[in-house]
Amino acid sequence: MEPHQKMPEKLPGFATLPESLARILPRILPMDPRRPAPLEGNGDHGQNGGESAADGAFPPYDFGRENLMRRYPGKLPDLELMFDCDDRPVVPAEEIGREPPPLFRYCSDSHSLDIVFPDWSFWGWPEINIRPWRSMLKKIKEGNEKTKWEERVPYAYWKGNPHVSPWRGDLMQCNLTHQNDWNVRLYAQDWETESREGFEHSNIEDQCTHRYKIYIEGWGWSVSEKYILACDSPTLVMTLRWHDFFIRGMIPQHHYWPVKDSDKCRSLKFAVEWGNNHTAKAQAIGEGGSHFIHEELNMESVYDYMFHLLNEYAKLLRYKPNIPPNAVEVCSESLACSVSDAADGNRRKFMEESMEKYSSGSHSLPCIIPPPYDPQQLNAFIHLKANATAQVEAWEQDYWAKQP
Repeated sequence: MEPHQKMPEKLPGFATLPESLARILPRILPMDPRRPAPLEGNGDHGQNGGESAADGAFPPYDFGRENLMRRYPGKLPDLELMFDCDDRPVVPAEEIGREPPPLFRYCSDSHSLDIVFPDWSFWGWPEINIRPWRSMLKKIKEGNEKTKWEERVPYAYWKGNPHVSPWRGDLMQCNLTHQNDWNVRLYAQDWETESREGFEHSNIEDQCTHRYKIYIEGWGWSVSEKYILACDSPTLVMTLRWHDFFIRGMIPQHHYWPVKDSDKCRSLKFAVEWGNNHTAKAQAIGEGGSHFIHEELNMESVYDYMFHLLNEYAKLLRYKPNIPPNAVEVCSESLACSVSDAADGNRRKFMEESMEKYSSGSHSLPCIIPPPYDPQQLNAFIHLKANATAQVEAWEQDYWAKQP
């Protein structure tokens, strides 16, 4: 498969994934009208009037959900859901049938039924000075324009915390030494030092300086994924264990370049060698991935995904949600007002920056979700991705077989 070859007319992009809920959710929702016991501190009860009630502490996703209701007031049904904010899925498919488990989280995998939801960083990550997604997209676009792709450093770049998983520790073994040059430049990120120094050396928009960027998961899926893919440089994606809500809509050789986790150093070296010898194709892959992030993963699309996901979920509830006695009514304004600038630094600033700003009568309508894909269409798309990855692996095997 060549980059930018003709794609199928209809691709299952991330914004149309809720269709799969019709197959998945009936297996994990309670089979009687009794509501599931909420995960401690994470039970929520959304009301369709643009307000919601929460029983317990506010999870990180609360502000995004409140902004969704602010964007589409009166358009969400009453619903009750559970959310687990840990990094790894906890709903194994083979164990469904026991007590109803937590359902929503930021990532899942092929063996789990956790329902993926946009992560907190779309509304900013004040602890590490990452602004809301709308602002970051603009900044990354400006960063892209500073250096043309062909003038960027012709190596693969990664900067992050190498201590959160064994595979990141393995990646650091591929760094430049006196004995080996695997065509990568790797940098350990010390967030404590960055915090003390005012995050002067961790601006994401200043990291679009290399021809290739590396994405590797951490303890689970990594928030860094969307920022790396937005850089106009081909992203070398290490074999994925988990998926968030959009990555399954992206295609190897079209939006990113697959790299083998089992043979990191050699796989990375080949990827860079191939790209530097096929610059037009490599640049097209970088632009394809970046275009997907900037155009398909903008906040409008993120909100529409959330809207359709929650609506499809609500249709499958077999009881009528109600507000529990100890619930506290919240909205985006009350969440922002509860934060102190002095105590929380950028938190309130980012909340105000990412708050949906609409005057009366100016609210937009969510997109119309396309009809579900039939099994043949979905299987064709899965095979398209698998074949593209297999072709890269064949090229890589042939390359190393010819080396002395």
